[in-house]
Amino acid sequence: MEMVDIINQQNEVLYQTSKEEAHQKGLLHRCIIAEVIDSKGNWTLVKQASDRQDADQYVSPVGGHIKAGESETEALAREALEEMGLTSFTSKYIGKAILNREVIGRKENHLFILYEIYTDQTPTLNHESVAYEKFTVTQLKKEIKSNPSKFGQAFHFVMEKFYNY
Repeated sequence: MEMVDIINQQNEVLYQTSKEEAHQKGLLHRCIIAEVIDSKGNWTLVKQASDRQDADQYVSPVGGHIKAGESETEALAREALEEMGLTSFTSKYIGKAILNREVIGRKENHLFILYEIYTDQTPTLNHESVAYEKFTVTQLKKEIKSNPSKFGQAFHFVMEKFYNY
């Protein structure tokens, strides 16, 4: 059973509970999110598997719960390895914002902690994603406007909150 820290809006830990209980009750907890950018400035996004939230849509390539007692950087390294096979990268902290939504029967009340990962390593996807695609910033901005349904709700949230796209 995966345990998470339940936090207040100031990101202070109140107590720990299971991820399942956090989603049943809509309790605020932390998620690490990362955009992966190569040395040419291209963004790599992943297309979610059909059994995932934001199914068949492109989303941030690294994203997952921060386990109880785990640091942001530990979670970033773990999720980058699990979801993209990334072992060699540098990163930069971007910011935090709360996304509260109901999706696939869960009440997701997440504090998104966003980083950018910089690497030219070729991704190795896990079962959560079916494909990846690289976008230039220009392509990404154009696609978000012209074909918004190509991208998941959580990715739109990140783009609006942190990048003004």
